[in-house]
Amino acid sequence: MQDHDREPRGHGRRRFIAATAALGLGSLAGCTGLGGEEETTTEAEGGEPVQQIGSGRSPFGDREITGGVSISEMPELSGELTLYSGRGEALVGELISFFEEYYDDFTIRPRYNSATELVNQILTEGENSPADVFFSVNAGSLGALKDEGRTQSLPTDVLDLVRDEFHDPDGQWTGTSGRARTVPFNTDQFADSDIPDDIMAFPETEAFRDNIGWAPTYSSFQAFITAMRVLEGEEATKEWLQGMQDLGVTEFNDEFLVSQAVADGEIGAGFANHYYIQRILAGRSEAPLGTAFTAGDAGSIFNVAGALVLDTADDSDLATNFVRHLLSAEAQDYFARTTFEYPLVSGVDPIGELPPIDELNPPEGLDLTQLADLEGTVRLLREVGVL
Repeated sequence: MQDHDREPRGHGRRRFIAATAALGLGSLAGCTGLGGEEETTTEAEGGEPVQQIGSGRSPFGDREITGGVSISEMPELSGELTLYSGRGEALVGELISFFEEYYDDFTIRPRYNSATELVNQILTEGENSPADVFFSVNAGSLGALKDEGRTQSLPTDVLDLVRDEFHDPDGQWTGTSGRARTVPFNTDQFADSDIPDDIMAFPETEAFRDNIGWAPTYSSFQAFITAMRVLEGEEATKEWLQGMQDLGVTEFNDEFLVSQAVADGEIGAGFANHYYIQRILAGRSEAPLGTAFTAGDAGSIFNVAGALVLDTADDSDLATNFVRHLLSAEAQDYFARTTFEYPLVSGVDPIGELPPIDELNPPEGLDLTQLADLEGTVRLLREVGVL
């Protein structure tokens, strides 16, 4: 897989600010308020790409599918479908090809681009858009198309494949896989019990002084801060950011590098999405790298990748059944083993050293489409000198 994450590591904190300020601007411009989240890939060191769809090998050993609905029990796919995919080909191309090979009379015409660019393209194309299904890396882009009236309702039996909080309450889109905010920590320096379960307590935790890292130009971090603004308010978020700077937080280009620095003992802890930790452990099983979670706050948000059927779909049944297939047991297992994301269908477990999804404690009442407001977050990050 192409490795977008391994960029040169930041060194001094202030030197890095100057180098990445432009990246923050670029991120904002690219997101255009849609809750953008870059689709990045990082092959685990020493790991091998997973070739099999469904149960089989994984970087953590053999694995069997224990839940979900198999493709063999779903309506067959037949005909041609145009898929606008905001998920990268390196991550989901193998799955797309598998669906084509599984059915003799089914062709997918994928168009890969950023979720934001594809939303803009669909809106520009209007009723002449060839798109049947939109596959997004984040809920914000799905919500943007819903708000523009460009979606079709999904049937209840598709929506019911995932928990209520992982699909649109009006039934216009469904999540297909998930990513949890976590605190990677070095197990040679800390025990799990040493990590606060309240994200707002971190600036006052002296054990993290000059010993914790973040990636403020990274869109997942900005979505996390957006959630803090929604849940805690602007002033509390500003104080948290200033407190973390006073604590001596170290900046990195992205959250894979944060997790890697924790595994290497360069820092004791950091903030990152869960799959970066698992990618490192997949190749370095003995790395002193643990995963901690906060509870019910911005540090524990659970964002989803997802799909919807567009109003321009030539064959609504085919488009709907394709979305259904993204929730099949085989596809859910693929997301776990290949992208290291959380499966959303009950009974299909995550991979690696992670708790089941039912044991996570994301904040209640947070509409994931609220994370689309990144402009206010970037403005606040600049105001306090983080960007």
